[in-house]
Amino acid sequence: MKTMQFSLIWYYTAAGFVDSAQIETLKRNTDLAIKRWINKQIDGTSVTCVLIGSHTADSKWVKYEIVQRIEKGNGLLGVYIHNVKDRHGWTSTKGKSPFRQPPINFTPTDKPNLVYPCCSYYDWVNDDGYQNLGNWIEKASQQAGR
Repeated sequence: MKTMQFSLIWYYTAAGFVDSAQIETLKRNTDLAIKRWINKQIDGTSVTCVLIGSHTADSKWVKYEIVQRIEKGNGLLGVYIHNVKDRHGWTSTKGKSPFRQPPINFTPTDKPNLVYPCCSYYDWVNDDGYQNLGNWIEKASQQAGR
């Protein structure tokens, strides 16, 4: 397996993996500053994993980031995290796919469409993400021709 860099997109903080202070600081910045921060996160990546929570698809910044990754040619995958328990043992509702929302609107398939190869979707809990994330990343890299 070749070495690759990947990035995670996740703006739903129920499981506590995102530094909320950093996100709050970003929210107070201008749109241009946020775009610059996002663009800096892209450097050195070849695969992007979008962690899909209840509100991920509603974020304009998640959409912006996905579009930037497509333009860069990154492999893409989506991982649903609604079954991951938070610190209180609660789960959330399954979110919509940000890849199926304007301006992106991928059709789920294992084959490339005319615009860009659609990402594959997984459920972190039901598909054993802890054991399988590396394989998912490799598949996304292959779909993007990397």
